[in-house]
Amino acid sequence: MEAYIWQKAVCLLIGYACGLIQTGYLIGKAQGIDIRSVGSGNAGTTNMLRTFGVGTGVLTLLCDAAKTLLAMVIAWLIFRNSLPDIVFLLQIYAGAGAILGHDFPFYMGFRGGKGIACTAGLAIGLMDPVLIVLGLLTFFIIFFATHYVSLGSCLVWLGLIVEIVIMGQLGIGKFGSLPQGQRIEIYVIMLLLGILAWWQHRSNIQRLLAGKERKTYLNHEKNLAEAERFKAMQGK
Repeated sequence: MEAYIWQKAVCLLIGYACGLIQTGYLIGKAQGIDIRSVGSGNAGTTNMLRTFGVGTGVLTLLCDAAKTLLAMVIAWLIFRNSLPDIVFLLQIYAGAGAILGHDFPFYMGFRGGKGIACTAGLAIGLMDPVLIVLGLLTFFIIFFATHYVSLGSCLVWLGLIVEIVIMGQLGIGKFGSLPQGQRIEIYVIMLLLGILAWWQHRSNIQRLLAGKERKTYLNHEKNLAEAERFKAMQGK
């Protein structure tokens, strides 16, 4: 089987370009704030929710997920006729590129978000309802039980990797219908993206283990109170 190196590189670049649309940064700038200078300093959904409220947080989430979907759709439009047998794999490369562009935007000194909203877009783009439902259940059960976004995000990635491997090897759904070579390549891509997500959350993981992680609420006043508690804890 051909490696299709240049096609994969093109899809990564398409994804990276889409990922450069930094929703949180742009919305913050429109309101006169560099989101990287407040809260956690992260340009992603959680910091936007904490800083501006639920509405802005949801808008950031939707736009960041949409740019990953956009990258995957563009890859499908380009290669659906010429390479139908590997177009699904190429879409995953595009989704991976969007996460990289979101996490490491060159024009922001490679300081972006942590890629979890983009991961939601990737999961939707995989077009497997089982993965979407399991991902949503995992995240929201953990979030509402603990109010730790970081914990939910890390466990969603762990679950996503395990679920894709199980489905692929048991012949379930779209993954199960792919040739073994493509399945293994997808496993590797998802594992690397999962490692990246955990690496991006390394400080959160350290705080979780120390019992000092900041909680997130859907209530703006609670988030403000939690911010004060977190500052006091950091000062100890």
